Amino acid sequence: MKALKDKILEEYKKGNVVVSTFDGLKVAPLKDIIDQPADGLLYDLNRDEATILTFIDDPKWVNDYACMAVIRGLKKQIDQLKNKL
Repeated sequence: MKALKDKILEEYKKGNVVVSTFDGLKVAPLKDIIDQPADGLLYDLNRDEATILTFIDDPKWVNDYACMAVIRGLKKQIDQLKNKL
């Protein structure tokens, strides 16, 4: 587990994020993740509504759902601000 933690922290220092996918770990630039529409971003992070609700027996789902709502709200604000420019 320490090796995984070290890899994730190392990639973060480089401006990347590590995401767990069905095919294993995926490293992507943070900017690329952020620049996606909210649906793609949440899907890549396994934080879309459908995925979160499959873990309804784990109390962590409450904060995951809140995180999803915050990300959607922030992406909406970003889009609105970009449209004003």
